[in-house]
Amino acid sequence: MVLRNFIFMPVTKQAIKKVRQDARKAVFNLKRKNAYKKAVKVFLKHPTEAGLKNVFSAVDRAAKTNVIHKNKASRIKSRLSKKLKTAPKTSSKAAKKKPKRK
Repeated sequence: MVLRNFIFMPVTKQAIKKVRQDARKAVFNLKRKNAYKKAVKVFLKHPTEAGLKNVFSAVDRAAKTNVIHKNKASRIKSRLSKKLKTAPKTSSKAAKKKPKRK
């Protein structure tokens, strides 16, 4: 295996192994980060209870694996919860109700 993109080439076996591990972990971390960002964007377009649940799940997973800090996860969840509370609610009864005929 050829190692590239290094300023200084690792010398010891453990340093070479660490470079391989870091490259593999970077891929997983990027997927996890993109997943929570996508969930947040979807929620911001259409704020719903189900969307909020998906965001909480994705953000908690990212915080659990140290992709983001736990306080950042908490801050995101708090801000999005506020958005859901202030979002205009459409009543399902009002939308289905038909006008009365005389």
